[in-house]
Amino acid sequence: MLVVRPVTFADLAGLERLAVISGGSMTTLPANRDHIGELINRTQQSLRKAVEMPGEESYHFVLTDTDSGEILGVSGIDATVGITTPFYSYRIDEVVHASSELQIHNKVPALHLCQDYTGAARLCTLFLDQQARTPENLQLISRARMMFIAQQPQRFASRIISELQGVADENHQSPFWESLGRHFFSMDFTKANYLTGINSKGFIADLMPHYPVYVPMLSEAAKAALGKTRPDQQPVLDLLENEGFRFRNYVDIFDAGPTLESRTDDIRSVRASNSQPVQVRSAPVRTGNEISMMISNRALGEFRCLLTEADPQQPVLTPEQAQQLHLSDGDKALLLTI
Repeated sequence: MLVVRPVTFADLAGLERLAVISGGSMTTLPANRDHIGELINRTQQSLRKAVEMPGEESYHFVLTDTDSGEILGVSGIDATVGITTPFYSYRIDEVVHASSELQIHNKVPALHLCQDYTGAARLCTLFLDQQARTPENLQLISRARMMFIAQQPQRFASRIISELQGVADENHQSPFWESLGRHFFSMDFTKANYLTGINSKGFIADLMPHYPVYVPMLSEAAKAALGKTRPDQQPVLDLLENEGFRFRNYVDIFDAGPTLESRTDDIRSVRASNSQPVQVRSAPVRTGNEISMMISNRALGEFRCLLTEADPQQPVLTPEQAQQLHLSDGDKALLLTI
């Protein structure tokens, strides 16, 4: 059975494995044991903390096979970003150049280094092992955290973002980085991503140009990559857009991948989640109205979520499902139709 739950220290080796097979593609999950240990520690501390307003809390969840114990995926939420360490983006905007003498008026697209998303919440660290990459598992690992938000809204900022990985070639080279970043950082794209992931972010402010970067001066490949994501990330983009996230002309400073945003309480999974009691039956009677649903308990530290077929009006769990969700007959659960 596949279940989503918060990470624990017993997951350290499983998360290290995911970090390695991700090939360094995830800034928030670098292959660094100390950083992964701190990621787990922050989750556990955040779950134990009484929160009235969002702060530096961070929550990460794993998709686990309860039969084998294997960790198949990971996803996370930051309650806010940019509070203690800068959170940089490029805002794509226009710079106007005009000459009354020549009667010329030009609008030139430019990249403006900014910290406009400071204080926003962030969906992050979404990754599935190759063997688990199905549409159903993507729904489960991604939307389970939105169900967590639905029952803990005070823990998250009112605006939320999600950064998608930008265009890269078969050698993991980013055309945007090669056209811009490399000239200021004198290091390859993978190393810059790694340093950012382990929170060595001061070098960004020290080395990145703070004046506008004119888009026409970039290479054709870099211009084509602005706001675009890798083809394998299209299912994630589709999922986020279905949830109500939109691109507002902000891109990652390293690979120009798109940043999508939404009001937190406008996320479809947050709005559509509803609470009702469940029945537990050894041999559930099918009503013919069963559909794919995500069901979670309403716990904090013991949060659990799974995907099953159920009647949304009369949700029934097997004893095995109820045990994994830490629910008993008549307990209220959170339900979400997918």
